[in-house]
Amino acid sequence: MTDLPLAFSAEVAAARAAGRPLVALESTIITHGMPWPQNVETARLVEAEVRATGAVPATIAVLEGRIHIGLEGDELDALGQARDVMKLSRADLAVCLAQGRTGATTVAATMICAHRAGIAVFATGGIGGVHRGAERSFDISADLHELAKTPVTVVAAGAKAILDLDKTLEVLETLGVPVIAYGQDALPAFWSRDSGLPAPLRLDSAEAIAAAHRMRATLGLEGGQLVANPIPEADEIPRAEIVPVIEAALAEAEARDIAAKAVTPFLLAQIFERTQGRSLVANIALVRNNARLAARIAAALAMP
Repeated sequence: MTDLPLAFSAEVAAARAAGRPLVALESTIITHGMPWPQNVETARLVEAEVRATGAVPATIAVLEGRIHIGLEGDELDALGQARDVMKLSRADLAVCLAQGRTGATTVAATMICAHRAGIAVFATGGIGGVHRGAERSFDISADLHELAKTPVTVVAAGAKAILDLDKTLEVLETLGVPVIAYGQDALPAFWSRDSGLPAPLRLDSAEAIAAAHRMRATLGLEGGQLVANPIPEADEIPRAEIVPVIEAALAEAEARDIAAKAVTPFLLAQIFERTQGRSLVANIALVRNNARLAARIAAALAMP
């Protein structure tokens, strides 16, 4: 670890020294997910949820060729207003570091950096997965393979609902990734509590999820766990309401020939417009909810 270009914030360094539980947070939501200043305000809200639930947040980003585990206040403000920030997954991380550039971490890159920093739990909004029409485009997120490789428990509100959830589940099963619904039998679908698909596994407490994480390590199994945490009922956009909106956004993307990394931000922007902003309100609520559960899991893992 000493050879890695890691920089710890003062708060994270103190938590590591004291053996306090840590929760990793991604940074693409800051640079690619929302406009300034709402992006930084939301990041601070999510960090506050982690702290209020008894853990320490570690927002991860690459700044000028160093992996920052936890961001100081001025660093967070600067990242929130930065231009030409690389969007980093497994394929881009090393180049960004080698060139001394600034980049925001996706799910896959955040998992890699968290693991290198000794952080076992990561809270995000939703993971990537198999895109609609992947049988033609081969567009499958690196997040799925990262879950099969890197031993981090990822708390998300399921895969993003714009994806092909059936195929995403199939790929996760093939890769041996446990998909655990928290507190319900149905697999959640990001903005909605119920995707219409049954979850492969169900656990009802942070302690049970932490025990499963430990057991995977005991067995020597590669990879992490995906904890699918349903959005709070008061904040959800029900499946019957959001599905037609998603279908319309997908049709618009196809008509405009939007492809590759441009697909997800385009679809999210379309859905924001078509829901008059409700999708963003729900997104913020689910990320905060995931941060709370991740903090409880991290605290359970920190117990002797």
